[in-house]
Amino acid sequence: MRIINFEIGGSPGIAADEGSGWHGLTQRDGGFPGTLPELIAQGADLLGIGRSLGQSPAIDLSAVRLLPPVPVPPKILAVGLNYNDHLEESGLKKPDYPEIFARFATSLIAHQEPIRRPRESTALDYEAELAVVIGKPGRRIPKEQALDHVAGYSLFNDASLRDFQLRTPQWTMGKNFDGTGSFGPWLVTPDAVPPGARGLRIQGRLNGRVMQDSRTDLLIFSVATLIETISVAMSLERGDVIITGTPGGVGAARKPPVFMKAGDIFEVDIEGLGVLTNPVQDD
Repeated sequence: MRIINFEIGGSPGIAADEGSGWHGLTQRDGGFPGTLPELIAQGADLLGIGRSLGQSPAIDLSAVRLLPPVPVPPKILAVGLNYNDHLEESGLKKPDYPEIFARFATSLIAHQEPIRRPRESTALDYEAELAVVIGKPGRRIPKEQALDHVAGYSLFNDASLRDFQLRTPQWTMGKNFDGTGSFGPWLVTPDAVPPGARGLRIQGRLNGRVMQDSRTDLLIFSVATLIETISVAMSLERGDVIITGTPGGVGAARKPPVFMKAGDIFEVDIEGLGVLTNPVQDD
């Protein structure tokens, strides 16, 4: 089941597709169940609601404005250095513990919205990643129960300003420029993919050229391990997003480096989840 968060004519909406096309409702319609972020926050049965939307009017995605599945997550927790080939190209050793840092909601954009390259930098890099949305809260979650806490999966481009990222040991500045965290196009419920979204091909393409090509079973720290590890320190809340790390092939590691510029188009493609596409423009 794929579920989108959208708006049309200023009215929020929700639609779902289980293989027969997109069907949904807006807030103006009777029977509107709530927006996707609201339903996640309520712990609602997304699969059941999605199936009920199958009887609703057809939705033309080209006629609506897609929004991130969760535009303002309580927390966005990103993981660095979680694929061996990215470690190797970065010249770093395999970590014994996940490299976890924070993103903030002010950086988020949706599918087809422009990634903004700030005037302060020309080192705008791409990072194709699997995103996990939490649907059941908890703390100190055992690994064997971790996947029960997942509401669904999505795609993410953790676009990074490498010069700002590497100015300090903490990556916060380089990972949080406005308009650099692309998230979407939709949420895919866990029943539609293997447990933990393992074994899915993940690609990053710049102007149609494959720059990153890997599989999610090559994550050093799996989705379940990340949920277990993070929840030792903090309570995971409904709507929290975990961005699981990027494979090798990033622009900064290439010789010469390849950074995104105005007019470029970057795509994140994950098998079974879809394609997240964003143009790049100067900010």
